[in-house]
Amino acid sequence: MKPIRYTKSTLPSKVCVTCGRPFNWRKKWEKVWDEVKYCSERCRRT
Repeated sequence: MKPIRYTKSTLPSKVCVTCGRPFNWRKKWEKVWDEVKYCSERCRRT
């Protein structure tokens, strides 16, 4: 089974729990995307 390949136009996105802004998938979040809740470190800390 092949891993899902994303292009820039089909990247999944979420809404930040803290600030409410949408943010897109990043390569560094590939294995933990289901656990990501915040768009940045700053939002995570507040």
